[in-house]
Amino acid sequence: MKVLYHDNCFDGVASAAVFSRFYHERIRPEAEIFYSGLAHRPDSIFGDVEFDGDENAIVDFKYNSSDAITWWFDHHQSAFLSSEDETHFRHDNSGRKFHNPEYKSCTKFIADVASGKFGFDQSSLGDLIKWADIIDGAQYKDAKTAVELESPAMKLTLVIEAGRDPEILHRIIRDLQYSNLPDLIAMPYIAEQIEPLFQKHLESIEIIRKAAAFERDVIFFDVSNYQIEGYNKFIPYYLFPTSLYSVSVSLSRFRSKISVGLNPWSPKQRRHNIATICERYGGGGHPVVGAISYRRDEIEKARSVAVEIAEELRDGSN
Repeated sequence: MKVLYHDNCFDGVASAAVFSRFYHERIRPEAEIFYSGLAHRPDSIFGDVEFDGDENAIVDFKYNSSDAITWWFDHHQSAFLSSEDETHFRHDNSGRKFHNPEYKSCTKFIADVASGKFGFDQSSLGDLIKWADIIDGAQYKDAKTAVELESPAMKLTLVIEAGRDPEILHRIIRDLQYSNLPDLIAMPYIAEQIEPLFQKHLESIEIIRKAAAFERDVIFFDVSNYQIEGYNKFIPYYLFPTSLYSVSVSLSRFRSKISVGLNPWSPKQRRHNIATICERYGGGGHPVVGAISYRRDEIEKARSVAVEIAEELRDGSN
């Protein structure tokens, strides 16, 4: 079994862990499972991906109509790359492909489907499932909890989001199946990474503080000139608690990225569907968070589109 999961994402990694535990316990106990991360690349999401397992599963990522895909779980509104893919999914009668955008996390979605349809006992994974739902659904009690990273799950998120060695991420997936979160972050290969990553996290807070502008409910910042491949997406709301939306531009090794989000602690009512906005520019996501990817050399295009989106989100503000 090859499990393809949303790379550098707590929910993606947790989804792969829960699916693997379920698959071993309820489908094929003798199966050898290996892993491959998937990223939202600007040119071709699945272009160089090999579906080379005897079975292949995609979790927490877009649909692929290849006959080689035997399992699929996703919870994003923007789950399909084309109407043809969605039609292909609607006509699938394998009973092993599932989509429900009402779920906050794909991890909980997989656990509930595996329990309800296949008799899987998810109870021993309860803490992991709970935290995946909190993290991917932005269900923290406040921005302080999301940004100050005191819980084991948030410390592990630091490592997952910064991970550039796929073997470490795959080891985390394997360990999550049978280890609780406090024990996992105490393992040397995780523990040794936490402090230096936390210091980078603190530096990113200060970079965003200096780069951000707040106008008519919307935080806007461009960190593409800084060495920030990823940052805690709740930092903007920690710094600007009265905001409603954030729009940012960043630059990674392989893409220019626009991130768009809703402040989950804002008392103001959401006026826009963020996934729908991002879809117009080739991206996607959820109604409250989304992203758009362009080629690395298209950074000026990313900046221009980000300004357009920020202006659209400001429309109707008080």
